[in-house]
Amino acid sequence: MRALHLAIAATALLAAGQALAAGIDLSKPYGDKYGCINRNGQEVAADKMLLLTDKELITAASACTFSDKQPQADGSLVVTAKCEAEGEEGQAPTKFTIKRSAKNAKKLVVADEDGHVMGEVARCK
Repeated sequence: MRALHLAIAATALLAAGQALAAGIDLSKPYGDKYGCINRNGQEVAADKMLLLTDKELITAASACTFSDKQPQADGSLVVTAKCEAEGEEGQAPTKFTIKRSAKNAKKLVVADEDGHVMGEVARCK
């Protein structure tokens, strides 16, 4: 009976570890080609740019600072942010969903609150 309890406990720990591993880790930046090039400041001009860090989402035309991150049961991450758009005054609240790409598990897909995909990003090297 004791062996059965140990096996159940080991299975539960393994499942918890796998669920944690499936979560999204933003401790290192993710970006598209130009997002990664510009991760330390505007180094090259780009009409299309996407950079995702643990604190913000930056595009060619906007900068969003995260105020809350909520991990979801499906492994995705819902982020609440305040965004400043180029040429506009003030900040607008918005939400993003970040999830693993169905095509490549090493990439993340960023979608706005309406579900429109903003882009796919990979960990910056």
